[in-house]
Amino acid sequence: MRMVLAVGLILSIPSVLEAQDEFGPNPRDVEFASSLRIDLDEMTETDSGLFYRDDVMGTGEPSMLLDTLTLSCTGYLVNGEAFYAGRLTASLGTTRLIAGFTEGLVGMRAGGTRTIVIPANLAYGSRGIEGVPPDAVLVYRLRVTEVERARN
Repeated sequence: MRMVLAVGLILSIPSVLEAQDEFGPNPRDVEFASSLRIDLDEMTETDSGLFYRDDVMGTGEPSMLLDTLTLSCTGYLVNGEAFYAGRLTASLGTTRLIAGFTEGLVGMRAGGTRTIVIPANLAYGSRGIEGVPPDAVLVYRLRVTEVERARN
């Protein structure tokens, strides 16, 4: 009986964690460092709660799921502290990225820059990761250098 109860508790842990990840601070309730220049009223909010602003539109066709993007990005905590800076190549929808990062890249064009604000439930949720505390709202500055179309 104890073994069945223990297995049941272990199997329920992921669903409990997933349920907790649905919560976290609303980006509208967070104070952003002035250095980030975030005004949510001047950004577009998606149905999922992600905010974005195209700072430079770029050229060419907008990226879609399965396209491969080459980009540079910097990730910030709302206090203005950078937790990531680098270049990467990502196939949208197939590379293991946080949901908000993928959503924020869709529609970008080569040469475009975008600022995105990702709520915790689309980022690392209540788990956090090294350098990112639990329930953190994240800000990314993205610059796409290349969009490679997915082959049909």
